[in-house]
Amino acid sequence: MSFTILFNGEKKVCDNPVSVLDIVGPDKNIVCASIDNRVRELTYMLDHDATVTPLYVKDRDAKPTYEASLRFIVAMAMYNIHPEIRIRFSYNVSRAIFMQILNPEVISNSHLVKELDAEIQRIVEADYPLIRRIVSKEEIRKVFNEEGFEDKNDILKYRPEKTCHYYDCNGYKNYMYNRMVPSTGYVTKYKIKSYYPGIIIQYPRPELQGGIPIFEDSPTFGKTLKRAHQWAVATRFDSVVGTNKRIEEDGPIDVITLGEQKHNRQLCELGSMIESDKENIRLICIAGPSSSGKTTFANRLRIELLSRGIDPIRISMDDYYLTRDQAPKDENGEPDLEAADALDIELFNKNMAELIAGEEVELPKFDFKLGKRVKGRTLKVPTDQPIIIEGIHALNDRMTESVPQHQKFKIFIAPQAQINIDNHNPLSLTDLRLLRRIVRDYQFRGASALETMSMWASVRKGEFKWIYGTQEGANYVFNSYLPEELSVMKKYAMPLLQAIEVENPYYPVAERLIRMLKFFVDMPDEWVPCNSILREFIGGSCYADV
Repeated sequence: MSFTILFNGEKKVCDNPVSVLDIVGPDKNIVCASIDNRVRELTYMLDHDATVTPLYVKDRDAKPTYEASLRFIVAMAMYNIHPEIRIRFSYNVSRAIFMQILNPEVISNSHLVKELDAEIQRIVEADYPLIRRIVSKEEIRKVFNEEGFEDKNDILKYRPEKTCHYYDCNGYKNYMYNRMVPSTGYVTKYKIKSYYPGIIIQYPRPELQGGIPIFEDSPTFGKTLKRAHQWAVATRFDSVVGTNKRIEEDGPIDVITLGEQKHNRQLCELGSMIESDKENIRLICIAGPSSSGKTTFANRLRIELLSRGIDPIRISMDDYYLTRDQAPKDENGEPDLEAADALDIELFNKNMAELIAGEEVELPKFDFKLGKRVKGRTLKVPTDQPIIIEGIHALNDRMTESVPQHQKFKIFIAPQAQINIDNHNPLSLTDLRLLRRIVRDYQFRGASALETMSMWASVRKGEFKWIYGTQEGANYVFNSYLPEELSVMKKYAMPLLQAIEVENPYYPVAERLIRMLKFFVDMPDEWVPCNSILREFIGGSCYADV
């Protein structure tokens, strides 16, 4: 029976099954394809009416395929030149992959980087096919045992499907939990550099239209990730398997308490730092990307400081929004509410300077229903009472340029998870925040997962432009990740994601998030305390009306 394929506005009638590659041709700039809104590999076979849309490295839905294929090739190259070396991938500074060498006796140096890069280039130029093989769990265990992938065998216990697949590339076998390009010759764009004690691998980013970012070192961010990794390894929360085993063996109460204690320890550190310089600090500035837990954190920091005899006052930067018609416009001519200039910077600076000087100030309050500022509180702040300001632009010095630097204490907050499915497959920090926001928006804003997903690209754009660059100037970075959160959020997020139909343009995003969540065991939330950052997203927070 014949069927019709629509590609580039042209219809092609086929009498026999054809691959997507047969339809799109040999253009190696095409990474994968969208088939009726489902991302498919180019080797996917078509035997029904379908619309084929090619996806390039500049396309958001192609990034996971390209990046996973690059990790496969890098792992293959390392195995070819040094089969005794074990490696682990994670996400790191400058939107890049960090390759850690697990052998304690092996030191990463420029010679190893050159050797690895030469082998990667050889593999790419050889254009070896990546052959997808579907097998039973029993069969794939044998494959992983032969390759020395004990960590990949461990996760099979939590895989709900009865079958598995892996990729065979010129005799090298591995699995990256993602779709792959058809052959190694597709992965030509990357950069590799030594970054002691490991190696940095950069790849094309959709937010740069398929370009590779200029490498920017971020020492503060890097130290935060290192600290997160060390804690995760020490507590065995550095992998999905480790997290699941701790929940199964220790029980939810211990796991939740352990995670909350990690936050308590950071709050204690912060309290000590602020207390030691309380004579100078007048502004405590809190910023971070979307769904970092800023609101709960600000409340808990206030309590921590109260316990030290410091009584801070909170001021919301949201009250300084301009009206929509006064806000700057984005490239589409729409109000850009993520921009710093969407706030009344001059008034905010004036009010902060006056408050610190001991003057009585009438603050504005933004009425979001009216869409404009109205009269707010009248405040006079004693010299021993610091002011907590919280907002996405709180660390931007333009907002507080009237306040001397030594009077500001800057805190950057974000979930900095260092958790992997296995050594070759790290979980995305961005996807973690997206899940938080999907659950929160549904719980408290009546927004569907689709509505949240449709805004996410704009949110991310604003983060890159306005937020991430301020992290390096922070006095402290608070890691808001909790080891139990994906297991707890699973029951909230899964129904929302599974309700998204295959035909929807955001189905590929939902599918990716489902593939991540499915490996985590379910965990009840009854023991999550009311002041936990997690409550900000799942509900039941004691700070909901504060």
